Amino acid sequence: MTVMCRAAQKVVRGLLRDFGELEHLQVSRKGLKNFVSSTDLRVEKILREELELARPGYGFIMEEQGVVEGTDPDHTWIIDPIDGTHNFIHGVPHFAISIALKKRDEIVAAITVDPVKNEIFCAEKGSGAYLNDKRLRVSGRNDITECFMSAPPGFYLNLEKKEKAREIVKQFLSFRHSGASTLDLAYVAAGRLDAAWKVSSHIWDAAGGILMVQEAGGYVTDLTGRELTLNKNMDLLVSNQLIHSTVVKLTKDYYKK
Repeated sequence: MTVMCRAAQKVVRGLLRDFGELEHLQVSRKGLKNFVSSTDLRVEKILREELELARPGYGFIMEEQGVVEGTDPDHTWIIDPIDGTHNFIHGVPHFAISIALKKRDEIVAAITVDPVKNEIFCAEKGSGAYLNDKRLRVSGRNDITECFMSAPPGFYLNLEKKEKAREIVKQFLSFRHSGASTLDLAYVAAGRLDAAWKVSSHIWDAAGGILMVQEAGGYVTDLTGRELTLNKNMDLLVSNQLIHSTVVKLTKDYYKK
């Protein structure tokens, strides 16, 4: 945790400086609705250098630079330099730095830093989840009509599934799509959101949040309620333990043909 926190703190000041000078930010097109900024690249480079210096044998999975094999086959850093890049380049103050450590096939430590709000979410396997040193617990809401859920954007616009989508919309108090998956998952761990439904989530967007939710007492599964397997892209559902079976039933029905 100390290594990850130190690496993240190295990039926070420059990240906030760039956010305050968006008119000077160099942004290049990386693909349809997918942008990469000069800040992304610089932040990732610094994070890699700092982590490599502290743990020289560990490998990396990074959003921008891809996979780098290490001499230690058991340990891999997973980095998202800026989750919420679209928010960042449009001046929306909702984005985060995410670092997770994978030991063989499980996440054992994670940190998500929201530099604008000065919030540091972290978790270590078996040691709990924390926000700025305060212990986190998922929400205790058991009435789904009082619950907030982060859901895929526009899931209710699928004409073939409009009736099923309408049924889901009727159940919840409200939905959110913040544009920063790492923060959505951290917010479930903190009890700010009651559930999060993610489709084709990249491993760097989900890895840290998975551990945080679990360490905060929540459940993490695939969309059918089965145990989640770490992959490059994942469909996942996280929530507090009181509503998870209900949410799984709704998403299973949504995807049923």
